[in-house]
Amino acid sequence: MTYMIEVNTPEETEEFAAKLAGYLQPGDLLTLEGGLGAGKTTFTKGLAKGLGVKRMVNSPTFTILKQYSGNLNLNHLDVYRLENSDEDIGFDELFADDAVSVVEWAQFIEDYLPVERLEIIMERLSEEGRAIRFYPIGTRYETLCKELMP
Repeated sequence: MTYMIEVNTPEETEEFAAKLAGYLQPGDLLTLEGGLGAGKTTFTKGLAKGLGVKRMVNSPTFTILKQYSGNLNLNHLDVYRLENSDEDIGFDELFADDAVSVVEWAQFIEDYLPVERLEIIMERLSEEGRAIRFYPIGTRYETLCKELMP
């Protein structure tokens, strides 16, 4: 099943992501897809706030991975630079960690991803408006979406 919400501003994106954070557990995996400027980092900033992260969150484009401490820790990966690469930077350990993991451009490491996850696709509707689609894979994420969505 697919779930969708529309947001009209970056603030609404952050607010919804912060709300989602309240439903997450250690070891959860979210993948974020969408073109440049779709709002993936804005979404992750809101998620981080909801997880109690105090540090400034920005895209790990050049470092690939940034880790943040909060009430629930956050692994934020941007694997865009790993396209056409077979490099494994310890994904198994990261995804088995007690943190929530968010992976931008996850299609580039598909072979390393756990089967169960929440795939999120962000689409630009207007200058600030976005459609956010949720594709839960696995019972845990299906239940999460049913509880989260209005």
